[in-house]
Amino acid sequence: MKELPPGPGMESDILDALEALGYTGALLEEEALKKAAENGLSSPEFFELCIWLGSQIKSLCNMEESITATDGLKDIESFQLEISGFLREMACPYSSLVSGDIKDRLREKEDCLKLLLFLSTELQALKILQSKKVKGSHLEKHNEVIQEMQTICDALGLPNSSSSGIPPLLTSVEQKVKDILSKVKNNHVGKSLLTKPLNSDQVERLEKINDALCSEYECRRRMLMKRLDVTVQSFGWSDRAKVKTDEIARIYQPKRHALSPKSTITLAHLLAAREDLSKIIRTSSGSTREKTACAINKVLMGRVPDRGGRPTEIEPPPPEMPPWQKRQEGGGRGGWGGGGGGRGNWGGG
Repeated sequence: MKELPPGPGMESDILDALEALGYTGALLEEEALKKAAENGLSSPEFFELCIWLGSQIKSLCNMEESITATDGLKDIESFQLEISGFLREMACPYSSLVSGDIKDRLREKEDCLKLLLFLSTELQALKILQSKKVKGSHLEKHNEVIQEMQTICDALGLPNSSSSGIPPLLTSVEQKVKDILSKVKNNHVGKSLLTKPLNSDQVERLEKINDALCSEYECRRRMLMKRLDVTVQSFGWSDRAKVKTDEIARIYQPKRHALSPKSTITLAHLLAAREDLSKIIRTSSGSTREKTACAINKVLMGRVPDRGGRPTEIEPPPPEMPPWQKRQEGGGRGGWGGGGGGRGNWGGG
């Protein structure tokens, strides 16, 4: 990595960076900064500024090393070790700060200024990247709102004019919904399942609960989809199905790709839920069976062979023969009774 050449106005660059970063310490004056850089590690203000910059950097990026407070001049060596590890992890381009004897790296004023310049500019870059991420997340959320509004306008048959802003669109949607509701019965939509308004804390907690449930349901969906893939794959093992592999894939793949493991349930579904959603309908009821009945339900299975396996019909295994009886069989060595004729028998014979 190429080392950056120090500029003649290094102190001014450091002061500009510190001011932009919101530093309010004692080194915002050029003379104080020069004096602290000349004193180096013997300056408490230099210590404090390095620790402040290091803590700010560590809070913005996931770093293992850190720069911590010391107990005075007696702990300078450990501070130098922390600085060295911190700079190495950040890939500092100044070779004088990351190589050579660790005790000699911050003895010169120029090296101390290099350290402050590197830390302050790196912190500036991290803050810029962080602000871009925040703006990007806000923009993404705004785009999601625009997409939702487009869906609502399409469903209600309203012209989509997102360029005019969200509030005018909401006003048009409200007026359109009122016009539609005025043409139907009072109980057409039904009462809301959620009867109490939600505050911001409750909304945040409900969103966290929904995220946890969506994660759980996604895991279950992935498992079921994998089971489906394996089941369909097993259908192709027979000789009759092997010649129809392409036909099976042509029918199955479009339906399979339409399945998504992600859950689409959001907090909006809770707000839009009606009272009838809480009613439990039996799956065998007539109204339900009208939508679930199919031709395969009329197929009756004939007699199938009895595979057994009932615990009550299984005979218990015979009792195990005692060990002393096993040793007597065949008249082996070491028998206790007579008749064996082997060596070491106690009985005559």
